Amino acid sequence: MIDYRRDHPLTPGQARELYQASTLGQRRPIDDEARFKAMLEHANLVVSAWDGPLLVGIARCLSDFAWVTWLADLAVRQTHQRRGIGRQLIHHCQLAAPQARILLRAAPAAAHYYPHIGFSPATQAWLLEPDHQVA
Repeated sequence: MIDYRRDHPLTPGQARELYQASTLGQRRPIDDEARFKAMLEHANLVVSAWDGPLLVGIARCLSDFAWVTWLADLAVRQTHQRRGIGRQLIHHCQLAAPQARILLRAAPAAAHYYPHIGFSPATQAWLLEPDHQVA
């Protein structure tokens, strides 16, 4: 049985290993220890999924708990995918901030997943990369 925990302490090592096992590590700075640690420490809503002592999933969010929750990372260990863990992680984020809409940026390979569980596209979102300055 999978146990879901809100704001349960995680070490950067546990999270890094999960990100690698879920392929999210290919798109996150898991080898930049200080940056990765800051990502974990400054997220103000983290829901984790545990299969016994093994971390199998994470939803790492930034939320004001009233208007919007930015789902920055959703990762499920590849060996545990297609069991509803990602959906339950998102559900627990909704429970933590029931009035807030959830916003995310989907990886191309996962774009088909989100409409299937009730998300609609947000075509007005814009992105400013850190190496670009506001003109």
